[in-house]
Amino acid sequence: MESNNMMERVGQWPAQTKSYIEDLQQEMRRVTWPSWKQVRATTTVVIAAVFVFAAYFALVDALFGRGITRLFNLFTK
Repeated sequence: MESNNMMERVGQWPAQTKSYIEDLQQEMRRVTWPSWKQVRATTTVVIAAVFVFAAYFALVDALFGRGITRLFNLFTK
């Protein structure tokens, strides 16, 4: 009984795959792709934001590191 169900599911696989690919192609035709100018602008913003956040976290890390080191030195002396 289970083997018949399994064989039916395996037999439907090619049709399901074809349907999925057709649906995917239709959906990709509906996508509004950004212009090259928009891609460059948003990429620039992302890269700048990464550097700003990196600088911020480096500063916070350095400050916390110094504070914790001073705290440890205060209690270990």
